[in-house]
Amino acid sequence: MTKTKGGSPTDAVVARLDPDHLERDVPLGPLTTFRIGGPADLFYAAYTAEELARAVLAAREAGVPHFILGLGANILVGDKGFRGLIIHNRARHFDFDDDGRLRAESGAIVADIIPEAVRRGLSGLEHYIGIPSTVGGAVWQNLHFLSPAPARERTMFIEEIFESCELLTQDGERETVTKEYMQFGYDTSILHHRNDVALAVTFKLEPGDESAMHRILQENLSWRGGKHPWLQFHPSAGSIFKKIEGVGAGRLIDQCGLKGHRVGDAQISHIHANIIVNLGGATARDVRELIRVAQQAVRERFDQNIEPEIGFIGEF
Repeated sequence: MTKTKGGSPTDAVVARLDPDHLERDVPLGPLTTFRIGGPADLFYAAYTAEELARAVLAAREAGVPHFILGLGANILVGDKGFRGLIIHNRARHFDFDDDGRLRAESGAIVADIIPEAVRRGLSGLEHYIGIPSTVGGAVWQNLHFLSPAPARERTMFIEEIFESCELLTQDGERETVTKEYMQFGYDTSILHHRNDVALAVTFKLEPGDESAMHRILQENLSWRGGKHPWLQFHPSAGSIFKKIEGVGAGRLIDQCGLKGHRVGDAQISHIHANIIVNLGGATARDVRELIRVAQQAVRERFDQNIEPEIGFIGEF
């Protein structure tokens, strides 16, 4: 850590951020889809791409650990919280041009953009209805969804409509990159391997039939409702384990008879064995133990190692 004269690295960060957007000891659980996690030492709300870049640079230059939080999906925050700066990405502006391009700041919520795109007769985003994600999270993990309708049954990836991304690079430069730079894969992108930050993304949407898009919205929401526990009642982080080539991790866990297995208030879902739900008072420790139980059972029965795909944030 860089220590400034007469102050700590944390003091250096605080001095560079808008005090009206800065708080201390903010509980992180309510800001995640799991509803689990202790407090952040420092918490900064960034309402524009510029504020997001400024906060990241301040933390980098001071050597203060930091994490960019969107909707808090696909992560588990430790019970002891986060020692450093949590940057809550609330940069949510988006707009459409006359050629079907959508430019959205990385904190924009995909679920908020979809109805606006459909209303304009622009197709490409409707497949991701019901998935909690910001635009930044979508490109981070190459957001994908297996369309349920038999005539269209294939996995849709966000890279298919991706055109460019405005980045704050790991070297502190502002740069606009194309799809080739992003190295999209299944559940991954270049953002997993470089300390780059997505500030805004441009998507290229195509003209579509509004009634057909509404049908897709209804089909996909119905399919997800039957296959995934509802976050309103059973908070979760989505799929816990990475896909294994040729077989889903959930199928292996199911065959081990672990659906419904509990540790404290954490439970392997009765609906989907690759999802752990919070029954109300689950701790990160409960979830970690349940992950260990599932890994051990699958290893002993099938000689397969299943690896978590969620991020583990903070102190456990």
